[in-house]
Amino acid sequence: MICVTLSKPTHEALIHQHHQVADQGVELVELRVDLMQQDPDVFRLIKNRPTPVVITCRRKEDGGAYVGGESQRRNILLSAMEAGAEYVDVECDTASAIPPSGSTKRIVSYHNFQETPENLDQIHAQLRACDPDIVKLATLAKNPEDNIRMLELVRESPGSTTAFCMGSLGLVSRVLTGKYGAPWTYASASESEVVAPGQLSYETMIRRYRYHLIDRDTELYGVVGDPIEHSLSPHIHNAAFRQLEMNKVYLPFHVPARQWKEFILAAQWLELKGISVTIPHKQAAYQLAEVADETVQVTGACNTLVRNANHWEGYNTDGMAALESVGGASVTRNKTVLVLGAGGAAKAVGYALSQSGGRVIVTNRTHQRAEQLAAELGCDLVPWEKRISVQADMVVNCTSVGMYPHTEGSPFPTDAIKPGTIVFDTVYNPKWTRLLTEASERGCSVVAGREMFVLQAAGQFRIFTGQPAPLELMREVVDQVLDGQTAG
Repeated sequence: MICVTLSKPTHEALIHQHHQVADQGVELVELRVDLMQQDPDVFRLIKNRPTPVVITCRRKEDGGAYVGGESQRRNILLSAMEAGAEYVDVECDTASAIPPSGSTKRIVSYHNFQETPENLDQIHAQLRACDPDIVKLATLAKNPEDNIRMLELVRESPGSTTAFCMGSLGLVSRVLTGKYGAPWTYASASESEVVAPGQLSYETMIRRYRYHLIDRDTELYGVVGDPIEHSLSPHIHNAAFRQLEMNKVYLPFHVPARQWKEFILAAQWLELKGISVTIPHKQAAYQLAEVADETVQVTGACNTLVRNANHWEGYNTDGMAALESVGGASVTRNKTVLVLGAGGAAKAVGYALSQSGGRVIVTNRTHQRAEQLAAELGCDLVPWEKRISVQADMVVNCTSVGMYPHTEGSPFPTDAIKPGTIVFDTVYNPKWTRLLTEASERGCSVVAGREMFVLQAAGQFRIFTGQPAPLELMREVVDQVLDGQTAG
């Protein structure tokens, strides 16, 4: 199940929202009465409840907001039991003052908003000693291993335990805790009503991650990067899994560069089948892969990892996606192609266009990086300030200039581009960057980055599953999400 946390300030608002979420299919709610702006009347709150409830009145030191006296707080929880609430949430030091009574089950909980302690087993044993019906642990993830320690606790613990990590690094444990035996996880009623770090909305848990369908046989995939919060990959891959009725889920892993090794250990524990790799880990992924395709070997940039037996295989789908986006080798052959940028995308794109017969010239604001890329690709280069002197048949932007929300920027003065030039911007948000808009007005043929993004994801999907990706669905999902973000 998913337990949806409700936190409205008044009785009327809380009761109304309870009925609203029940109509959406929610099976269990947590009423956070400590977040109310008036003294809670638990009998009133649960008298005509449409679903079972957890009554929680959390102290400030436990991450809550209750400011009244401790005896008053305990009376609220005791009154919840007297009223017949299905669950009350109590802390270990409070459990003895709120003994089992009637049909109400007690959740004995531990919250740590600073870290995930090393002694989780000891903490769990202390909670178990309080005679709970359910043990709950919620801690802040500081590294990928924290998620694994928490999920392992759920899997190995006697009795009923729900445990997960908070924060951006802890998202994976929120989504997977049920896979390893937890009775439920927690979610917010909406994106705007999050009450704990890293908490996801009920809609996101159901629609994007299909939490209710995740079981022990569900195969795991994901994208790793820093930042990762706004990645489109979970949207499109999970939508594809859903349409093709595959028992798979695709998760975002927020992993700072210094924690790559810890992530790989976590990936192996989770038995991740495939990983999409983004900034800043493409070089590290290349070094990890024991088997790699030609693009990865030449560029040193790997955007796809798959686990095969006891080793990782590395692929790069960016280059072929770029080539397909502009129309294939017949379009680029014998053409002069100016590539702006020298990062991982520029390497893969430059290599693919060069291999397809294009005369590639690279340029970058940091000239040393352009020199390095030109040497790796065996192509020409030009200083950034002289880029407009190149008589290019195609201009490809592989920088982040013009990306949302800084949409006013452009990496190239379009009045220097001759009409008829193909202008390809790998930036995919917004769909029509300033570079593309101005180039189109000059009579250029323009190619938007969203197509490349979809095609590189489709390539990953084929590598992950062995099946062709549902391209039209992926395009629809990308447009819906990005257009919605831009409007917001």
